[in-house]
Order: sequence, then structure tokens, then C-alpha cells
Amino acid sequence: MPRPIIFHVDVNSAFLSWEACHQLNENPEATDIRLVPSIIGGRRETRHGVVLAKSIPASKAGIKTGEPIVHALKKCPNLLIFPPDFSIYRSRSEALMELFRTYAPCVQQLSIDEAYLDMSGTEILYGDPVAFAHRLREEVREKLGFTVNIGISTNKLLAKMASDFEKPDKVHTLFPEEIPQKMWPLPVSNLLFAGKSSVQKLHNLGIFTIGELAAADPVVLQQHLKSHGRELHKYANGIDTSPVEAEAEAAKGYSNSITLPFDITDRDDAKGIMLSLCENIGARIRKDNAFISVVSVTIVDMDFRKTSHQVSLSEGTNITAIIYEHACMLFDKLWDLNPIRLIGVHTSKASDENYTQFSLFDTDKNEKLEKLDMAIDSIRLKYGDNAIKRARLMRDDR
Repeated sequence: MPRPIIFHVDVNSAFLSWEACHQLNENPEATDIRLVPSIIGGRRETRHGVVLAKSIPASKAGIKTGEPIVHALKKCPNLLIFPPDFSIYRSRSEALMELFRTYAPCVQQLSIDEAYLDMSGTEILYGDPVAFAHRLREEVREKLGFTVNIGISTNKLLAKMASDFEKPDKVHTLFPEEIPQKMWPLPVSNLLFAGKSSVQKLHNLGIFTIGELAAADPVVLQQHLKSHGRELHKYANGIDTSPVEAEAEAAKGYSNSITLPFDITDRDDAKGIMLSLCENIGARIRKDNAFISVVSVTIVDMDFRKTSHQVSLSEGTNITAIIYEHACMLFDKLWDLNPIRLIGVHTSKASDENYTQFSLFDTDKNEKLEKLDMAIDSIRLKYGDNAIKRARLMRDDR
């Protein structure tokens, strides 16, 4: 039986690359901001916000993702700064995922700029997987105008590790037989799912490379890092059995999540991000004339610990404010104040029928909220996503 072939594809500096593509489409004579010191995030005039994405020249100037813009400007006074435009990012992301689906039998989108492709058994169609990955990388660059890294292996963990090797616009392999040479010499901090506190505990145990972690006693690791210690031992040995899972059908549910380029430590920041996620989910639900009756929230912290919780609604809804209200309630129960790296909002039990339990106090309010959402959807459909924004999101440069 042929072994599995998994691709992990990651857009190089996605937000900045997509902004560059947009500017060049608008004006082919424009400066390609990928070639000069530039960032996405915040506004120069207010010097407020954080760096969401950076060009290679900006990186060479010492600018880091997640740092305040005021610090970035001290390092590079001639820095070009562009505010984020998620309508552009969504359209570019959708074009990329559509291209993937023309080739891969199963595509699992992880975030707006990365996905797993299960290419198992496609050799008969496309030939050698590594050669095909190079062709796919070149097609993305030529058709869509930006670059990606592609990691190839037999499971998701190793494919993701491979894609994080040298960037940009590269294809790398990390097959099981390559682990001793390519992965074990790396610092343990490079291991996927090894967060800062876990790495410090491993250092205290005298473990500094992934190879040393792979050779460590899993019982000792569990004593110091609990169940996460055994998980890290498996990952260090390249073991990962999680399948590539295609997106759920729209009829079953709607979800949206974001892997953040910086750790979130403020409750208001987290809820601002959730509001943006809920707006996207609500618009998709209404577009399909559907109603959902379950809301759930997922948090992944800086040590890659994942927690989630859900609530069933007394009645189906497609109203953004109601979805957001329940998401906030779940978030307040879930969050233990550890810095957050991923936030996701998910809805399920979708139906095209809504049996509303009328309430003397809520019916009029809900009708107004539903009309408001429909008006917002109509304006955005006609004039674009940025034509109308909630005041909360206008204040948040992140």
C-alpha cells in the first residue's frame, strides 16, 4: 500500500503579499511593497497598532511581527505602513483554496493563509509529488501573483514542520527517514506545539534539541509536563495520526477562526476579534437563508493547549449580535488568562427552517437586529466589505 502524501501550504507574508498584489493590479507601475521596507498593521499618522505582516527588507531592519508600530518606526523611519483590508485577504484566500481544490481530493483550510492537502494516491495523475509541488508553487505565483511554501511528508505534523524551513517560495520534504538529519538537530523550540513554557521546562531538564526530546523518557516528560509531555515526545519522533479533514458542508454548520501573528493578552482585544469572526459567520448563514442553534468557541493558547465549549440556543438564529453574545459568554467561561494564539467561533445544527419561540420582550428587538443585519449585508454586497463597519472594529487596528 503506498504511503500517504500530505502537503502543507503556507502563503509567504500573506497580508503584505496580498496588499502588494492588489496595488499592482490597480496600478502596474506601482512600487512592489514586498521589495521595500513595509508592513501591514495600524496607521502611520496615529503610530498606533502592531505589525501584522512585514516584507523581507523590513525583517532585515529588525522589525518583528507583533511589535508595536512605534517601535518599528524607530528601527526604520522610512517604513511604509498599510492598514489591514480583510476584504482583499478573503478574496485572495478564496482564490487560493479554489486552486487547491482543483488538484487535491481533500483540502483542510487551517486559516486564511494556510491549508493541508491530502495528495495520497495522486501520483498516477500528477507524477512525483515533489515535482508536482514545484509546479503548484509556480502556478500560484504565475496565476495569483504571490508566493507560497510547500512542505511534504506522510503526516500533517511533518508537512507543517517542512513548510517552515527556509522561506520564501520554497518546497521542502520531511519524510520519516529524513527526521534524524533534518529535524532532530533543530532547537526544541522549533517543534510544532512546543510553547514557551513547555520549552523552558524542557530546558530545565537538559533537553535543548528535538533529537534530545525524541530520545527522552516519556515517563519523565509526563511527570514534568503532564500529558503534553507525552504528546511532545510523539511529535519529536514524527508521530501524528490526525487526518486531513475537509471543511464541513454548509448545511451542517458555519465556522471561522484565526491564527494570530501575536499573542492576545487583553479580553477586549479577543472579543474584538470574535466580533469580526461572528460578522463573517452571520453573513454566510444569512446568505444561505439558514439558521443555527449551537454556538461554540475554541481557544488555543501560547502553549498550544486547546479548549472549547458550546451552548445550545433555545431557538435558531442568523443574527450576528446573538451569535456574538453567546460567543462572548463562552469565552468568559473558557479563558484562563493565558496568552491566546488562536480563536475560533463555530456554529452547528444549521437548518433552513426556524421555529421561533416568541417572547414578549425579545421579538421586537430581534426583528430590529435582523433588519439591521440584512441592511449591512446589502451595503457590503454592493459597495464592498469596508463600506460599513462597526465602531468597535474601527477602533481596533489589530
